[in-house]
Formats: sequence, structure tokens, C-alpha cells
Amino acid sequence: MTPCFPTLRAARPDDAERVARLHADSWRRHYRGAYADAFLDGDVVADRREVWERRLGTVPAHGVTLLAEGEGRDLVGFVHVVLDDDARWGSLVDNLHVTQGRRRTGVGRTLLTRAAEVVAERAAGAALHLWVQEQNTAAQGFYRAMGGRDVEVAPVAPPGGVPEWLNGAPRKLRMVWDDAKSVGAPVS
Repeated sequence: MTPCFPTLRAARPDDAERVARLHADSWRRHYRGAYADAFLDGDVVADRREVWERRLGTVPAHGVTLLAEGEGRDLVGFVHVVLDDDARWGSLVDNLHVTQGRRRTGVGRTLLTRAAEVVAERAAGAALHLWVQEQNTAAQGFYRAMGGRDVEVAPVAPPGGVPEWLNGAPRKLRMVWDDAKSVGAPVS
């Protein structure tokens, strides 16, 4: 059976727990090796819950969190954008996560495209950027297919600011779109 196409809506404070659980699951699946097992196997949900309760507890004028929900309002993905985050690189896609069972079904494309539309509608600048861990080659391929290009490499900051929660010195790539309206446009 083909999964139904998700419905998008703005996140509310009472969504923090669901978003935290998906965020933690995504980190455990895709950041293993960069983040220490002791951190990932610990209470990552509590760590992410604190972040999402704070983010969703107020309605910031500078950011937006969108949820993708399937049948029965099941959370299948989310995106969080910070508008006009950087003078040079523009708005920041700070998080984009899709449940494991809905990867490669268009949910990520839908979320990133809608986030870019929000940037085009509400941000002062047109540019959009995000950071992706160097080891997450599947995500890099997705962002490149969506028209992003990598412009620099930087060290990954330790989760929670705790250096022991990193393995070695993982790196991340900054992916950019000069104009959010170009997100998803065919790559030449």
C-alpha cells in the first residue's frame, strides 16, 4: 500500500514531544560515528525535548517549524527554519528530519520546498543555507538534487556543548541556495 501524501501544518507547543522523538531517532540513525554512542544511547529524547519545548513554547517572528503528518496525524517529518539567520548566507534550515519509513517518498522534498516558500514570503533576504554532517552522504545527495551546493566545511559542534559527546573531529558542510525560489529546480 502506498503511504498517503502528508499534510503540512505549523507546529504548536503541544507537538514538542513528537518532534523530539523523531529528532532523537534521526540522530541515532544518521549521526552514529560522529556523536558518541554514550550520548546517542542515552536520553537523547530528553535533550531534544528541552530544545523543542523552548522553540515551540513561543512563537518567534524569526522562525517557523512545519510538520508533515500522514494518516491519523502520524508525524512523518518536520522542518525548522530560522529566517535571516546570517547576513551572508540568509535563512537557515536548522532541522529537516523524516521518519525512516517515509524516506524517499517525497516528504523531505515537500518540507524543504515549503520551507523555501516561507523564506521567499517572509525573509528579508532570498538566500537559504543549511549544515549537513560530512558522513551523511545520502542527505548531501538529496540537497544537491534539490539544487544546493556546498561552499565550506566546518567542525561539528558537540551536542550540548559537551566535547566528550563527539567521536574524533567530525565535520559538516554548508549547503546553500542563492535564492530560496530555486530550491527543487532542476539541476543543470
